[in-house]
Amino acid sequence: MMSIVIFGAGGRTGSTALAEATAREHRVTSPRSAEADVTDPKAVARAAAGHDVAIAAVAPAEADPRAFFLAAANGLVTGLQDAGVDRLVWVSIASLLPGASGIPAVDTDGFPAEYRPFSLGHRIALEVINASGLQWAAVSPAGDFASGTSPASGFAFTAVGDLTSRVTRADHARALVDLAERPGLRGEHLGVVPLSSGAQSSAVVGDGER
Repeated sequence: MMSIVIFGAGGRTGSTALAEATAREHRVTSPRSAEADVTDPKAVARAAAGHDVAIAAVAPAEADPRAFFLAAANGLVTGLQDAGVDRLVWVSIASLLPGASGIPAVDTDGFPAEYRPFSLGHRIALEVINASGLQWAAVSPAGDFASGTSPASGFAFTAVGDLTSRVTRADHARALVDLAERPGLRGEHLGVVPLSSGAQSSAVVGDGER
């Protein structure tokens, strides 16, 4: 059993990760945002103290996404380090994964302008986290979430983005907790794809099955 603190557990992604980690009988803390503002290093340190690993599934409510993600990454890095927590699993976004051409979707000419600030905010956060010295992994659907509340059906990790891919939130949560359980995080962004899409051939970290 591990001790996991989940920032952003009130959202759909965070709440599903909370349910998955609890089902595995880990000791899980899910501080309310009012008590653990991820942009406040002191609040992060208080919430994270005594835990083995943090999962962050956070997003701005109304703030500029680039400013929010920069502040969130700095707050998490400093707060976790002050609390003695050296592992972080960060929920990222598929547009930063390289596509089949090797170019992330956010860097292509056809990427919608209205989504660019959110994606670039995530990129800024990863740059901060990567420079921090933490053991970390970033996890996102390789494309997007499947609609509805489909149950887990098997997944795999991939290093390649595919914006047509759809993975269930349950499988994405399993991927988050799988990585949280690993003692050594390698500092990389991984996409999650359903096994039914032929993911066996593209898996880069295990096969996603338990």
